[in-house]
Amino acid sequence: MPAGPGGPSSRRAAIALALAAVYLIWGSSYLATKVLVADEPPLFAAGLRFLLAGLLLGAFEWWRSGPPQLSRTELRHTAVVMACAIVVSNGCNVLALQHVASNVAALLNATPALWIAWLGTFGRRATPLSRQAKIGLGIGFVGTTMVLSPDPGGSYFTALGWQTLILVGCLGWSLGTVYFRNARIENSATMFLAMQMLSGGAALIALAAALGEPLAMQWTAESTAAFLWLTLMSSCLAYSAYVYLAVHTTPVIVGTYAYVNPGIAAVLGWLVLGETLGAVQLAGMAVILLAVALVTGYLGGPRRRASG
Repeated sequence: MPAGPGGPSSRRAAIALALAAVYLIWGSSYLATKVLVADEPPLFAAGLRFLLAGLLLGAFEWWRSGPPQLSRTELRHTAVVMACAIVVSNGCNVLALQHVASNVAALLNATPALWIAWLGTFGRRATPLSRQAKIGLGIGFVGTTMVLSPDPGGSYFTALGWQTLILVGCLGWSLGTVYFRNARIENSATMFLAMQMLSGGAALIALAAALGEPLAMQWTAESTAAFLWLTLMSSCLAYSAYVYLAVHTTPVIVGTYAYVNPGIAAVLGWLVLGETLGAVQLAGMAVILLAVALVTGYLGGPRRRASG
């Protein structure tokens, strides 16, 4: 018998739509970011993007549900998630994407699926790992080291440094996701997201100024299109979908975007930018996806159901 509004069927549909948004939009965000940082100062452009997205989301949620709750505890939660998921994660990625191919960045950004599963074993809503999942985490580490293989003819240590910076961003993202999942927030998920984007955007702009970046945009046709896509689709729509998933599903389901995003990013990077992957990196992608399949239980074990 079909469930009524708010029942299991509508919830499953909402989770499916949220997953599709995260898969498709974030899969294309690596290309958009690569285009953006080619013409614009990376930290300033990222900060401006989050400021605008935060204003849009915050204004919408204020109109819908009223002003935000600004207790000391809520501001602390906002600061922690903002620092991890925006300043560290996005800041590291935009800096590194000036020097790393978008498809390689996407492959490395599959690793939060492994981090989130492990970090999800701690906290108020801890989800234990099976033996199979633990094996998957070890395999994932091997796959990550394979993806770190630099392009032939490039400087190994220079390439490794920028790729490692992306992994630092991945760890920040994972910490922010698990912290948010365990925090008892007072605002709605949308308002909380708007608050962290506003504060994160301001922090990125302050960091850009501290590092001597020019605080101005060139607004080329390409960078403007990329900026709008990242602001409206990636920051507003896909981030909102991701926050919904973080609250309404298990950590392993939240991390399944790692299956799809690298493939979308690799195809778009090849079609638009002419990027390619070496044989070792392609093998590393396969190993990482195998690891994610083991960790999430989609290979050789029972699937875990979403839980609220």
